[in-house]
Amino acid sequence: MKILADENISARLVERLRQEGHEVEYISEIARGSKDSTVLDIANKQGALLITDDKDFGELVFHQHLKASGVLLIRLASLSPPEEIEIVTRVIKTYGDRLLQSFSVIMPRGVRIRPA
Repeated sequence: MKILADENISARLVERLRQEGHEVEYISEIARGSKDSTVLDIANKQGALLITDDKDFGELVFHQHLKASGVLLIRLASLSPPEEIEIVTRVIKTYGDRLLQSFSVIMPRGVRIRPA
């Protein structure tokens, strides 16, 4: 799967996703400091799933009605980094292409997937 990882995503998660065979671009490596709308535009141009922990993307998608090729919002701050990595990789493996064209939220108690 094509994935664009926002700069607030850990390098450890990015590396794990790459090891699992995903094509991952990392904003920290390609466009550090970009505005959220620019990050969303990059994901759309690549047809990539944007992984972030920035709730502002919900504002862009649902209130400003910007197009999204898929957003995966991580809300797992209470978990350790290794637990977060395991959950995120499992969600991507389980839901795969359903995450594209959707705004999905990973929380400790589950996953919510809504059309973007």
